[in-house]
Amino acid sequence: MRIRIVDAFTDRPFAGNPAGVLLLDTDGFPADTWLQQVATEVHLSETAFAHPLPPGGDADWALRWFTPATEVDMCGHATLATAHVLRTTGAGTGTVRFTARCGILTATAGDNGTITLDFPTSPLTAVEIPPSLAGALGAEVLSVHDTGPHIGDLLVEVADEKTVRGLRPDHRALVDVSDRGVIATAAAADPASGYDFVSRCFFPRVGIDEDPVTGSAHTALAPFWSARLGRTDLTGLQASARSGLVRTSLRGERTALTGSAVTVIEGELLTAP
Repeated sequence: MRIRIVDAFTDRPFAGNPAGVLLLDTDGFPADTWLQQVATEVHLSETAFAHPLPPGGDADWALRWFTPATEVDMCGHATLATAHVLRTTGAGTGTVRFTARCGILTATAGDNGTITLDFPTSPLTAVEIPPSLAGALGAEVLSVHDTGPHIGDLLVEVADEKTVRGLRPDHRALVDVSDRGVIATAAAADPASGYDFVSRCFFPRVGIDEDPVTGSAHTALAPFWSARLGRTDLTGLQASARSGLVRTSLRGERTALTGSAVTVIEGELLTAP
């Protein structure tokens, strides 16, 4: 069984967010225990597993994502990585449809090498600022929004880009703040720099202290910043150490996420499910 490591939301190796990708040749998924063991062994923020579906249905592939600690409902960068592998191996061309825990997702290859994902827009609900949040994050909090059931994060607005870049959160304290994690964000200091907003994402509850570039978070960042900036097409910079750009297009209940990907490792998994 071939296993690949793909850097997503970047056009160069060793940037963006790495994901493990395994394309299965079975008509179903192996046992959850085996899937989790592989993801724990790969030890990236997510490992994606996909198997083909019979023709004529609503989707072409079934897709699941696992962190080193648990399965998640939605993952953007590992979906982008899977679509990249399907395209580069010839297993999927044009638009590929996935069925996942969060519904039907599509990935469409562009002529310029990019891939555009179609994901559900996260419903945002303003909530009170948790008393422990500012201390855990290490910064003053301006507003907080719940991001709905599939993500389960808190979208946290802070003062400015400098604050986002300078965050040094207490990851243990963040575990108790939300169901999954915290998305910290602010407007770009200089929109002429090529991006409209910045973010960083912390998910210690699911075994990821900081995620390098989080596609799913941008299904919440897109409506948040589109409402504030008055535009539906935006570009977000996730300002982690690896960094990456996500182009977002808000389409009502759906959000398009566009980025590039690069395969950096390809090998053989020697353990059978």
